[in-house]
Amino acid sequence: MELMDPPSGPRMLIARMPIADCLSVLAEDIPRATAKRLADHNSGRLLLEKCLEHWELPIDSLEVLRTEHRAPYLSWLNGVWRNEPLPGISIGHSGDWAVCALIEPGYWIGIDAEPKDRGIQTNAFDMMAKGEELDFLIGNSKMAIETWTAKEAVQKAEKLGMHLNPRDINLTEYNVESFIHDDLMVSVSWREAGDAPRSAEDDLLDATLEAMKDNPNFSVGCKTTRNNV
Repeated sequence: MELMDPPSGPRMLIARMPIADCLSVLAEDIPRATAKRLADHNSGRLLLEKCLEHWELPIDSLEVLRTEHRAPYLSWLNGVWRNEPLPGISIGHSGDWAVCALIEPGYWIGIDAEPKDRGIQTNAFDMMAKGEELDFLIGNSKMAIETWTAKEAVQKAEKLGMHLNPRDINLTEYNVESFIHDDLMVSVSWREAGDAPRSAEDDLLDATLEAMKDNPNFSVGCKTTRNNV
């Protein structure tokens, strides 16, 4: 794992590692995936493992779930009975590299990277820009790869993916920074977190708390009564 300098702001960890045939305890089962798809996915999840270890979190107590828009997020495993806030995460891969970003609890983060010299055909510019921004890109095509990675990072930080049309993203309205790291153009976006998905344990704990408030004699666990002598 190779750490990269994070942007100024909340605590973040930004890292990359080469894509390879590997396994990860955080990997998803992807039926009928190609060898390349599996290598990309597993490398990203293995990099996430390494980042979480660097953050000093217990890998064996965590899992990666997805929102309705398939944005990944960390959750405590059912049965460990922990509910401390967890960092926001984002994973990406491009070319030979997997990239990963963590951010302190209370924030969401998105990361995207592409080879810095990758060209984007001008006839694709209108898929990510419109109006004055499109005119600017047509006249400054070298800015296209930075614009593309920045907008993908925003889509991830908003946890919407392509449900947020890149043509509608005005980058001046978001926290997003782009930088070159060796051969990669890297973009990172972050924002204050929205509502977190709830787990079954969250619902059970809340129901128990309400029952305790309504009934002072409410108890949980074994019904055995001990007589103090």
